[in-house]
Amino acid sequence: MKQNLKIAVVFDFDDTLAHDSTSGFLHRWGVDVKDFWRRHRERLLQGWDTVPAYLEMIIEESRARSQKDRITARKLAAFGPKVELHHGVTSIFARLIKQAKAIHPQLCVEFYVISSGIGEILRHTQISKYFKEIWSSDFAYNKAGEIDALKTVVSFTDKTRFLFQISKGLVGAAARRDPFAVNRKVAADEIAVPFSHMIMVGDGMTDIPCFSLVQQGGGVAIGVYDRDSRERWGKALGFIEDRRVSHLVAADFRKRSGLDDALSLALDKIGNSIKLKSLSYQG
Repeated sequence: MKQNLKIAVVFDFDDTLAHDSTSGFLHRWGVDVKDFWRRHRERLLQGWDTVPAYLEMIIEESRARSQKDRITARKLAAFGPKVELHHGVTSIFARLIKQAKAIHPQLCVEFYVISSGIGEILRHTQISKYFKEIWSSDFAYNKAGEIDALKTVVSFTDKTRFLFQISKGLVGAAARRDPFAVNRKVAADEIAVPFSHMIMVGDGMTDIPCFSLVQQGGGVAIGVYDRDSRERWGKALGFIEDRRVSHLVAADFRKRSGLDDALSLALDKIGNSIKLKSLSYQG
């Protein structure tokens, strides 16, 4: 059996790595954000699923405007670099890679995003270059480049599909063209990243299936919360009470923060386990 020296660190995006990118875009576009999410809650009471509901609302908002003011792929992409990241995010990737190499020189850390947010924004943020793959919700566009329909929707258990893709090494353009490949059985020695080699970081209810899958597989789940949004602390505390996560910390990625410590501890745990297996493998 081949030696596996990969660790996958998987992030949600909105409210995990950055402030909510959709709300930020809507605000810049002149939408009353509080009213938008109030109307979104009304749709949920009508039986809508949360993610297609907000995406469809954005399409409706765009169509109601004059042609020059409609949302286009170009406008979404242009907002990407303006997304407000949480403190210290840009420095965490290099620190984790350096730490992994100190544990084992061949240990490889890969970063991924699995988000219900809008892909055209996320793929153009300051940190998009660090991710091997970004899975997200996306629009289809008409000939004028305007948002026209839903293309992909990532919600709740949809997110777990992409954890299986990471595990099976189904990443990149070829994997996107074959969505059923994830359902095929693979041999143990073909697993690219075992769940025990994964760290999942998220903040919301849509991350719970991923938290559960990673923890059941022997990996580490880290819940984060916005220190400035006290009204949401109860939800975050529920992650610990329900044993959804191993750690619950503020979304602050600066060195020696609680989240930096949690990520470092998780990497040490998994990395040292891989190192022991490596020594056994060589012996």
